Amino acid sequence: MKALVLTDYFKFQYMDVEKPKIGKDDVLVNVKACAVCGSDVHGYDGQSGRRIPPLIMGHEASGVIAEVGENVTRYKPGDKVTFDSTVYCGECYYCKKGMINLCENRMVLGVSCGDYRNEGAMAEYVSVPSRILYKIPEGVTFNQAAMVEPLSIAVHAVRISPVKMGDKAAVLGAGTIGLLLIQCLKAAGCSEIIVVDLDDAKLETARKLGATHTIGKEETDTVSKIQKLTGGLGADIAFEAVGINPTFNTAVAGVRRGGSIVMVGNVSPKVDFPLQSCVTRQISLFASCASAGEYDICLDMISKRKLDVDSLISKTAPLSEGGLWFDKLHAQEPGLIKVVLNP
Repeated sequence: MKALVLTDYFKFQYMDVEKPKIGKDDVLVNVKACAVCGSDVHGYDGQSGRRIPPLIMGHEASGVIAEVGENVTRYKPGDKVTFDSTVYCGECYYCKKGMINLCENRMVLGVSCGDYRNEGAMAEYVSVPSRILYKIPEGVTFNQAAMVEPLSIAVHAVRISPVKMGDKAAVLGAGTIGLLLIQCLKAAGCSEIIVVDLDDAKLETARKLGATHTIGKEETDTVSKIQKLTGGLGADIAFEAVGINPTFNTAVAGVRRGGSIVMVGNVSPKVDFPLQSCVTRQISLFASCASAGEYDICLDMISKRKLDVDSLISKTAPLSEGGLWFDKLHAQEPGLIKVVLNP
């Protein structure tokens, strides 16, 4: 089969590789769409340490089942499916409690991090355990289904948060997850959604998708602006969707006393933590990891047109041209949010 292989950092080859084999509980999926995640881009240049070449990346994908293992009864060849990016064991303490995102044996598709190597979906075929599959409902395209993985991260973050109808929310970062968070917070009934980012084009998309206010690079005091927009108090809740010092500390300073922060982004392994500010203002912190079974919710919302994932797809391209689009994404080419590759 053909696959886009990261053969070295900053280097791809579109090449012939062996078709993956399936076990008794697995299925072989003929991939129809695979989106490029920000984590793939960070792996492409080696900074994350989680995409050690050679590797087939890709975990935001959808396709058609080509083969099923002998123990698989819920699915059959021809079924249209998407799948979780998390390969969970289903047997550990956390899996049995429904916290599959915290599985003790958790692996991620398209990741090679030293502890394990798990080939991904930037290929004609990918083998996945049937337990991580979800059927695609009628009316949902393969490209839309490839957006379910990032959408599930936003839905999970909102579900574990204490957000309430009428809350004034701030979203730090208007990348893919931030733009999906806006829509989820709008659906949750937030009265104000303030979005902060340095990219004017992303902020324009944020307004289109439900942001009531945006704060861009021209603002010299983002915290004061957030306070002004919230009656001088600060936001009730902030969602940090980047994971770097400036945005994290803006989130802390931008919420009111007794407010909450949901940490979603994790670009940096560490940030400076304003301990006294959090303690003396009684700020609640929530950390959100991946998703935990929200795929059906996401597929239902897409099928019923309750949110828009199409506006986030900036470009569709053949898998054979994937290397070119990784270069563009890595260079942060203006106007690019999500690129979907079609094998």
